[in-house]
Amino acid sequence: MMNCMTAEMEIKASKGETLRDNNEPYTLYFGGGTPTIYRVNELKTLADKAISLFFPVFPSEWTVEANPDDLTADYLQQLAGVGVNRLSIGIQSFIDRDLKMMRRRHSAQQAMDVVDRAKNAGFDNISIDLIYGFPGMSLKEWEYNLDCATGLNVKHISAYHLSIEDKTVFGKMRDKGKIAPVADELSDMQYKMLETKLQAAGYLHYEISNFALPGFFSRHNSAYWNKQQYIGIGPAAHSYDGGFIRKNNVANNIRYIESIRKGIVPETVETLSEKDVYNETLLTSLRTANGLDLNAVPEVFRAGFLTKAGKYLQSGRIVCAGNDRYSIPSLYFLISDSIISDFIEE
Repeated sequence: MMNCMTAEMEIKASKGETLRDNNEPYTLYFGGGTPTIYRVNELKTLADKAISLFFPVFPSEWTVEANPDDLTADYLQQLAGVGVNRLSIGIQSFIDRDLKMMRRRHSAQQAMDVVDRAKNAGFDNISIDLIYGFPGMSLKEWEYNLDCATGLNVKHISAYHLSIEDKTVFGKMRDKGKIAPVADELSDMQYKMLETKLQAAGYLHYEISNFALPGFFSRHNSAYWNKQQYIGIGPAAHSYDGGFIRKNNVANNIRYIESIRKGIVPETVETLSEKDVYNETLLTSLRTANGLDLNAVPEVFRAGFLTKAGKYLQSGRIVCAGNDRYSIPSLYFLISDSIISDFIEE
């Protein structure tokens, strides 16, 4: 797979794909949950190739996602040594019962210990993931999770409400009656506790699922939400030119490898309409505390937006900063999907 991803980069570069010179901040993100199955020198090989082919300058932020049990002291030292400066660690919970149900390999104690190891290796910019709305987790247990998280003094916390999807492990358990989705009332209480406790600890709620200490917003994810250009490499990777072109790689590993070996990137190319761009702008910008800049909306859609915004402005579910910037207060982030859907142009 390493060779195929390197080959994909070379194919794309040969066709003129690169990051524009005005695309600051430049970021590099190794995601997919478990890039740490690779040795550090392999990750560096991929990074060096990407930087040489696509980046005008060295990226200011290089994030690697990891599971806690992959991050040994030696591995962390190696990551820091090659220039990785941000870690996103999939802790999910500090309760062993829930980790077992999630089929995670690490324990709650390992989750606690890994942050100290990362700090000892020189990592200052650390993000951890948590999950709420989890079947069987009480409000008191969620409070315990939040106390553990804030006690670690990490710079960034991502908290996601569990979504039970069909044909997943939890979907099958739900269908067999082994678990049930969390009641809306409990979800709401857990969300409010999440926001209250993290804000009291100094975190800014800058996007629906993301909290950070000042100066530590994820630059990479912020680029997505601001609809900046990005280039994705590997199976299921997505790319966007910052305007009207999106590209999506095939998700199947075998089909991806076979295609790359023939010198063809197995991607679907989508040309967005002006309406598509408007809808995507709504979906990304209204997820954030910064909100939607009306001046960035195609003029043909501005009057319609303002008409629909009226009732939400009256109820306080949307606010205007007075400079044509509209946002959903964090109090209503949990129901933001229903608000945003009202503005979508069909």
